[in-house]
Amino acid sequence: MHEIAPDRFKDFSPKSPIFDPIMMDSTQSLKKVELNDLHTQLGAKMVPFAGFNMPVQYSNLIQEHLAVRNNVGVFDVSHMGEFMLKGDKALDLIQLVTSNDASKLTDGKVQYSCMPNNTGGIVDDLLVYRYSETEYYLVVNASNIQKDWDWISSHNTFGVQMENMSDDLSLFAVQGPNASKILQKLTDVDLSSLEYYSFTGGTMAGCEDVIISNTGYTGAGGFELYVWNKDARKLWDAIFETGKEFGIVPCGLGARDTLRLEKGFCLYGNDIDDTTSPIEAGLGWITKFTKDFVNSSYHKSLKENGVSKKLVGFEMIDRGIPRQHYKIKDANGNVIGEVTSGTQSPSLNKAIGMGYVSIDNSKTGTEIFIEIRDKALKAVVCKIPFL
Repeated sequence: MHEIAPDRFKDFSPKSPIFDPIMMDSTQSLKKVELNDLHTQLGAKMVPFAGFNMPVQYSNLIQEHLAVRNNVGVFDVSHMGEFMLKGDKALDLIQLVTSNDASKLTDGKVQYSCMPNNTGGIVDDLLVYRYSETEYYLVVNASNIQKDWDWISSHNTFGVQMENMSDDLSLFAVQGPNASKILQKLTDVDLSSLEYYSFTGGTMAGCEDVIISNTGYTGAGGFELYVWNKDARKLWDAIFETGKEFGIVPCGLGARDTLRLEKGFCLYGNDIDDTTSPIEAGLGWITKFTKDFVNSSYHKSLKENGVSKKLVGFEMIDRGIPRQHYKIKDANGNVIGEVTSGTQSPSLNKAIGMGYVSIDNSKTGTEIFIEIRDKALKAVVCKIPFL
């Protein structure tokens, strides 16, 4: 896999190190999102990702990244999975399989959570939407759709009705400080009254039953829109027609990754996986011990007794780009951890990353070294988010 030069970004390819090879498999039959052909017509570079043919970039990663951070951009993330859970015991099932306390949710609210496994790791991270006390909507990562469905189903001893809606819906993330100005022109829903991590249903650009969610994976503000596949093209076109005056641009997975990393958001398969505890990953805030959940006693013991490793953010001092799986060393050359995510930050114009290090080396300001091309390059542990 090629390196990205520290002084500029090269075009991404299917071999880009930004994507975990576990999540990519060019040998399998790739699924296509509803607007696959449109993305190709728009000149997007398409890559295999999580079993789907997905746009990694349209024009230039830096331009797409900065458009979202400073203006507005749109991501087609229709590869994500959506499950509907209904029934009197729906909350009981969610409480069992997720680490956060979903009983705190009220109608129209969203919660970030994760699903612990039986061996101390994480099945997946997800969003939990509450429609009512008997109806919930789960949004999961594309690479884990079947895995998550099987996991939840295996714990469904409550008679909860489950529906996998993943193939029926498209999802557009309209992100950036000008997102609400554009979308407000397309709906009667008062977007200014929709608080962060809240959602509602409504009509958008003449498309009915759109879920309008004040959420996103960029830290730039904006909304995520869930729409039936039959209306996907109509909604996409309306957003871009209305957004012309703002210079709206389509954005690919490359910019999505650099944007989320600047905000220190974890990516499943990189920063969290089947072997990492949410306590080690700094996700104690979504791990509530006011209830019992799968393997909760293990994670509670980590919180009470301390962890041996911790996910930290770091900035490069020496010139070099950190990438997943690169070794992290101390000043004596001892391996103390491994990089999970890294990039050249377009907003900060410096290389940043996240990785697990031994607890003794996790304090902010600690000098560490990233092994890049057989050289130990200096970095320093810093607080996240980076931006």
